[in-house]
Amino acid sequence: MSQIQTIMTNDPTGQQLVEFAKATAIQLVKNQLTRGQIRNIFTEVRKIEALWEADVNDHTKPLRRLMMLKPKLDYQTARIPQVARLKEVLSEAIDQIVQAKDADEQNERFKRFVNLFEAILAYHRSEGGRN
Repeated sequence: MSQIQTIMTNDPTGQQLVEFAKATAIQLVKNQLTRGQIRNIFTEVRKIEALWEADVNDHTKPLRRLMMLKPKLDYQTARIPQVARLKEVLSEAIDQIVQAKDADEQNERFKRFVNLFEAILAYHRSEGGRN
């Protein structure tokens, strides 16, 4: 089981999420990924989150938009190679959301996805990530 799969499916306290987010952020800082480059992606995730919360009973539209984030991440990685590690992490987390067996599990995994991304962004800043 990968670390991301564990975080998305079996990390009730969030301890593994926090540790993984910090390690990932440190990598991103070393790779010289800027806060602005991360925030561009994070803004789209926030829009998806708003759609997700707007219709609790039907996540078809936000799930489709979430899946479309994967090719956007590929595009960003082709333009800015420093995005590669973030793309790997987020793409695997998106796959975990899609693979959930029911709506409740999908909701929980989506929340963990957002928490993971928020933690990565926060640690990126605290570890000295540049603008």
